Amino acid sequence: MIQEMGKLYIVATPIGNLADITFRAIETLKSVDLIAAEDTRHVRMLLQHYGISNKVIALHQHNEDKAASEIVEKLRSGLSIALVSDAGTPLISDPGMPVVKAVHEANLTVVPIVGACALIAALSAAGVAITPFTFEGFTPRTSSARQTFFVERSAISTTWIFYESCHRILDCLQDMTAVLPPERSIVIARELTKLHETIVKLPLAEMLTLVETDANMRRGEFVVIVEGAVKIDVSENTIAPEQERILKLLLTECSVKKAVELTVEITGGKKKPIYQAALALSNTNTVLN
Repeated sequence: MIQEMGKLYIVATPIGNLADITFRAIETLKSVDLIAAEDTRHVRMLLQHYGISNKVIALHQHNEDKAASEIVEKLRSGLSIALVSDAGTPLISDPGMPVVKAVHEANLTVVPIVGACALIAALSAAGVAITPFTFEGFTPRTSSARQTFFVERSAISTTWIFYESCHRILDCLQDMTAVLPPERSIVIARELTKLHETIVKLPLAEMLTLVETDANMRRGEFVVIVEGAVKIDVSENTIAPEQERILKLLLTECSVKKAVELTVEITGGKKKPIYQAALALSNTNTVLN
């Protein structure tokens, strides 16, 4: 008798409100042989709420590489496994990629069980253009790296989104203000589906003031949505204000040559007018070399 292979189910779980789970997800969690969870204590609260008593094992960023091969072997033996994260859809800035990759490489079946995702929930209520959009995950941890991150995206004309923690949201907005125009529209969605859910859309400068003055706006989990830069047509011999802003920032850290190269790469602008602007900025000492 040929042993039937098990399947790996990627199960989305609630991001706050426990009612935000599908009937299919509940049935899957009840029927699988094993649940692999980012935090076993956290998922047990959900399982207890729905009367699910299946065995749970830990699968997090510190053990997922090793666990991947073990899960493949369990699937080959015929066991079915559900993969869940602490909240939302697994792998979206959560552990699980090595496991899913290994299962595909073993020619085994991966089944998505759709449900809550903070990214999509925030976008649906943000009131900004969302086709296309770019999801950036979490921002870098240090201020200098974050500012570089924002510079690289400042001229993008489409919406971009990232996650941020309560511990860094204020620092993050301060770094954004140092790089992006103060009138750039920003949406903050925090504590989605929870008691203190808040979705605010403001110009960047006003958003920074709000977060600085309202302690509640520094609590919870954050999705930050940034509207894309406005495309500006410029002549052969001039550069757009956004290009000049980026060039000035880069000239504080780079040589003229490097600053020009990076500005061209980031903004897609023409090299000649950007180079001429860099020389003018340097010669008039409007930035530090």
